[in-house]
Amino acid sequence: MADQVFPTKGNLIAAKRSLALSKLGYDLMDRKRNVLIRELMQLVDRAKELRGSIEETYQKAYAELQKANITLGVVGRFASTVPLDESVGIRTRTVMGVEIPMISHEDEMPTSIPYGFLETNVQLDEAYAAFVKVRNMTLMLAEVDTGVFRLATAISATQRRANALKEVLIPKYTRIIRTISDALEDKEREEFTRMKIIKATKK
Repeated sequence: MADQVFPTKGNLIAAKRSLALSKLGYDLMDRKRNVLIRELMQLVDRAKELRGSIEETYQKAYAELQKANITLGVVGRFASTVPLDESVGIRTRTVMGVEIPMISHEDEMPTSIPYGFLETNVQLDEAYAAFVKVRNMTLMLAEVDTGVFRLATAISATQRRANALKEVLIPKYTRIIRTISDALEDKEREEFTRMKIIKATKK
């Protein structure tokens, strides 16, 4: 057998220590997996919520853009005046060693409109406001989806480790302990019998 070892008390103590560590490791992996699954379920619920409303938000934004295009012609020249958004930042929070992204950004409409009022109209303003909302929801969904992916990957890895401990290492060390214990008991019985024979011979 691959896990066969010499039946000594030292090996028995080492096997018992390894078994205890394997059981502790399995308990920790199991707890970690449960915490990660709970966190994943929360993010999945949030993702469903966001997906339910983001499609409607996009449709509304493109409808507003179409109105602006109809009334003003193609509004690309006004879009080019919108400055690059540098308010987006990424931080992380840690859940059982897994880094979950947290995207920070300005939720509100900018206080100043980046284009002039002379050649524009209210339809362009509505389209601009709608696309600000689209940006905010897209960032939120990106945050949630990335968190879901990272948690799912971590859960899979944790499950593999837990299975290895439960199905391979714990049974292996249990077998080793039983084998060594049986062998040591046999030795003790043999020694006891030998001593009795020696004592009887001396008498």
